[in-house]
Amino acid sequence: MLTVGMFVADRYEIMGKIGSGGMSDVYKARDHILGRFVAIKVLKQEFSEDVNFVVKFRTEAQSAAGLEHPNIVNIYDVGSESGMHYIVMEYVEGVTLKTYIEKKGQLTYKEAVSIAIQVGRGIEAAHAKNIIHRDIKPQNILISTEGKAKVTDFGIARAVSNNTISADVMGSVHYASPEQARNGFVDNKSDIYSLGIVMYEMVTGRVPFDGETTVAVAIQHLQEEMTAPSVYAPQLPVSLEKIILKCTQKSPDRRYANVSELLADLKEALVRPNADFVRISDGSQKKTRVIEENEVREIKSARAPQKLRKQDEEEEDEDEDMQDEEEDEEGFLNPRLEKAVTIGGIIAAIIIVCLVLYFVGNIFDIFGGSSREEPETETHSVINTEKEKPEQVTMIKVTGMTFAEAKSELRAKGLGIQEAGSEASDEYEKGRIMRQEIAEGTQVDINTTVRVTISTGASEVSVPAVEGYDSDAAMNMITDAGFHPKRDYDYSDTVASGKVISQDPKAGTPAKKGDTVTIMVSQGKEAVAVPDVYNKPQEQATNELTQAGLVVSSTSTAYSDTVAEGNVIEQSIAANKYVDRGTNISIVVSAGSNKAYYFCKATISPPPERDDVVSADITLVGSDGKQIQSWTDIKKFPATISSYDIENCDSGTIKVTWYLADGTSSNQSQDVIFTKQ
Repeated sequence: MLTVGMFVADRYEIMGKIGSGGMSDVYKARDHILGRFVAIKVLKQEFSEDVNFVVKFRTEAQSAAGLEHPNIVNIYDVGSESGMHYIVMEYVEGVTLKTYIEKKGQLTYKEAVSIAIQVGRGIEAAHAKNIIHRDIKPQNILISTEGKAKVTDFGIARAVSNNTISADVMGSVHYASPEQARNGFVDNKSDIYSLGIVMYEMVTGRVPFDGETTVAVAIQHLQEEMTAPSVYAPQLPVSLEKIILKCTQKSPDRRYANVSELLADLKEALVRPNADFVRISDGSQKKTRVIEENEVREIKSARAPQKLRKQDEEEEDEDEDMQDEEEDEEGFLNPRLEKAVTIGGIIAAIIIVCLVLYFVGNIFDIFGGSSREEPETETHSVINTEKEKPEQVTMIKVTGMTFAEAKSELRAKGLGIQEAGSEASDEYEKGRIMRQEIAEGTQVDINTTVRVTISTGASEVSVPAVEGYDSDAAMNMITDAGFHPKRDYDYSDTVASGKVISQDPKAGTPAKKGDTVTIMVSQGKEAVAVPDVYNKPQEQATNELTQAGLVVSSTSTAYSDTVAEGNVIEQSIAANKYVDRGTNISIVVSAGSNKAYYFCKATISPPPERDDVVSADITLVGSDGKQIQSWTDIKKFPATISSYDIENCDSGTIKVTWYLADGTSSNQSQDVIFTKQ
């Protein structure tokens, strides 16, 4: 477990734990190289010990790291350290969509559509790179403090789904598609189904299928019809309800073909919420099969998928057999079709009879034709004097081709080509044919010249102004304007972190749709490490601090017995700590030692009235009360005492104990002034 202050990869400083899931813990950390906050997802121990899982986990995470989109939580780094496996991701300040729904109960249709569009854009970008999420749910959608929706955990769900892991751990069964529930083939339409369930929950405040166990919920996805969302949200516009119902069709073929189609309908729903424009295929689906108890047991033990698929195939065969039997019982065909077949049979019979008569007539010369033995030129002596119709060919599609490519293709069919002009096109690249005057499939005479219009490339529009905007909002604005956004980062002392510093091209510049617009996003003030200048000369210390990006705001002096005069004895910010570039720092410079040294020299004699002194003990005590030096058992008088190198003490007291001949003693004290050395 990581704790506050620990470093990962000698780069990411852990700031605190911000979440925990079934398979990982998430921490907020500071990237000390790039000076930004990141989120680190660390695999729990039970998964880290599974080698196969770790390999797949790293592979999928590295694949997802190639995704870069404003509505996707970007992956920055993947690594391992001391048996700990982690992913470094973009840090998003906000809450999960699950928490957001729980707080608000039900979202308005406009808010739900807005979030769904943003999530859909992220999924669309992933699908474009053949990455299927497989675990779209509100817990994997983050809502930033700016209201932006971002999808997280791309690539991780695939690693999880490929390993033995219970649905309880994944917490995803409420949003799983029917094909996921039976462990069948999963493609982009599975993500569409899951997004439909998320939209259902946004507008109703509940999931459509729920139960006491994950198996019970999975079975509902397979065989139960979903309650219409308008039952729980009566004010829900018909367009959004039908979008949700189309996304959550049990048959993938009846859902949206791709996320782009879904996004188009969601945008239309914002403009025409009450219009009934969503079309759900009326093709019949297979009847819902009730799952037997033994199959439920096999789903629990993860052995059912193969059996379910096998039974599906058997049911399809049974359906075909039953259909054949019903057709036999009902006379093979319905009356209308039977009539058409009868007429067709009569016509075919007449044609056959005519052909037979023709061949028989030729053989026996019934129609007065020439004998087979006559020269071949004679058999064609009768010439049709009517003018023959010119030969025709079917026009092909040449839009999208270059002029040279189209010329070659048309010449092969006996047709010519002529350029009719050129126009701007957002659909076709410059130099490609954007329009042909004769439509594909039209019958046209040989030698006809086909006129075509050549694309001059995308039309030019003004680049939107995004400086000062939040980077995610700027990326969306650029995308909506038809351009391709690209994001770079730099430090700024004046622009807040996450805001756009500059853009290229500049706002208002004419550019073609599809062109790249690069924005420079502020990382705030650059974080710099404070150098260690202790015991360094003042000038050298000041230079090092300035070169590191700090401002030496003040300098003071103090005495030091350990640091030479002129060297730094203290700095206001500890060495190796990271601070913003331009931070003020102060230093204290040594003024040298503040000690003064003294000496004391004195002559000691017994009092005149005492002639019975045998010996004496002498003690020198400083004015601070501390003993400086002592002399014992002195027997010769007068006695001279001296003491040197007395620190910071200029006076004291000489204390004498006299020992007398009768075995008694007496004390005597004398104050003295020390002499400075």
